[in-house]
Amino acid sequence: MSERNNFIDYIRIFCRSGHGGAGARHFMRNKLTAKGGPDGGDGGRGGHIILKGNAQLWTLLHLRYYKNVHAEDGEGGSKNNCTGKDGKDIIIEVPLGTIAKDEETGKVEAEILTDGQEVIFLKGGRGGLGNSNFATPTNQVPEHAQPGEEGLEGWKQIELKVLADVGLVGFPNAGKSTLLSVITAAKPKIANYAFTTLTPQLGMVAYRDNRSFCIADLPGIIEGAAEGKGLGHRFLRHIERNAVLLFLIPADSNDHKKEFEILKNELAEFNPELLQKEFIIAISKSDLLDDELTEAIKKELPSNIPHIFISSATQKNLVELKDLLWAALNKPITV
Repeated sequence: MSERNNFIDYIRIFCRSGHGGAGARHFMRNKLTAKGGPDGGDGGRGGHIILKGNAQLWTLLHLRYYKNVHAEDGEGGSKNNCTGKDGKDIIIEVPLGTIAKDEETGKVEAEILTDGQEVIFLKGGRGGLGNSNFATPTNQVPEHAQPGEEGLEGWKQIELKVLADVGLVGFPNAGKSTLLSVITAAKPKIANYAFTTLTPQLGMVAYRDNRSFCIADLPGIIEGAAEGKGLGHRFLRHIERNAVLLFLIPADSNDHKKEFEILKNELAEFNPELLQKEFIIAISKSDLLDDELTEAIKKELPSNIPHIFISSATQKNLVELKDLLWAALNKPITV
């Protein structure tokens, strides 16, 4: 199966939680008691549909053919005040960084951020009360018992937004995959044509003193990504979770400042809040530059954003780049 098919970051499924069991309408009858009081038990709760975080998952691929999810109904109550059995819950395991929305309203109903975290996505219907609950001094033989509550149902959208500390942003062929392969253990596809990276690639960067941070090579964007051209929204959705954005601009670009502005504009069009993140600019393939060209590019770049000249091929300034990223990720929060 190709990489494109392996990484699934969006699915839609029809979910229905369990119907609550009906309460029983029953009166005690035995050899000694011909006309006893009410002893109808309560119905069981319908099964919940639960989302659970699993740090070992990186994709929604396992849910690809999971189109209809129906939880079990609760059992009805019975005599002798016996409560019906609850419907069995369905647990859907998802990667960290998953959000679930209602398709009709677009409202985010669940967000999974930590391993083992469980969120009741669709609650099962409550079981109905048996008639023993309705006995009063004035009504000692209640005929009434409650039906169980309906479960919830609807089409849901489950999306994965990759959780990474650093997001690599750049046009196709900026050198992002090469950088990732050099500074992490990831093995992304590398080729000299646009859109080699069709899906986010994650890698852990080993840092000093056994510390590490996560970096994601996100699919290259083109002008108009915010309107849905190229890989558009599918790519930009993943950037929302990154704490630091590393803009990678190749040394052989015709206009470094313009390229940065275009990339920044794409992010702003998609979600202006992205501009509040920490930015770092790295000029890749800088082994192609002499001192004079390096100085000329420095003057082009925005003065208020940290920048660094790197080369994945010669390992130039890669340790310094890690230092810069680590410092940005661990910057004290100012209130």
